[in-house]
Amino acid sequence: MSIPAEGDVPRVGVGVIVMREGRVLLGQRIGSHGAGTWAPPGGYLEFGESVEDCARREVLEETGLRIGTVTPGPYANNRFVAEHRHTVTLFVVADGGAGEPAAREPDRCARWQWFAWSSLPEPLFLPLDNLRRSGFVP
Repeated sequence: MSIPAEGDVPRVGVGVIVMREGRVLLGQRIGSHGAGTWAPPGGYLEFGESVEDCARREVLEETGLRIGTVTPGPYANNRFVAEHRHTVTLFVVADGGAGEPAAREPDRCARWQWFAWSSLPEPLFLPLDNLRRSGFVP
């Protein structure tokens, strides 16, 4: 078996289903793959980092929120064909804490908004869409 090129190796992402009062926090993506879609906070797992630490770091960096309890959730296997990307997203569910989210990375996210899981906006970012189609309900 040959060693794959760097772009041919799946990356591990962490998606954070931030919940507050029965609603989930989603941001409208801009400036990256999936632009125009709605996604939870998250990002790539860094070397040596725990999934929980990644979740806390990404939510704070992207929204300014400090999340509470983090509970492991399911995963989604995602192939972005047009971008030649393959990710495995490890989802976690987290308590939303206090305060309101702010778009702290305005080049990556236009805005943050709370939605009922039964009324998610369209279009969804592929990992979140795969999660929803799996039947998962936080």
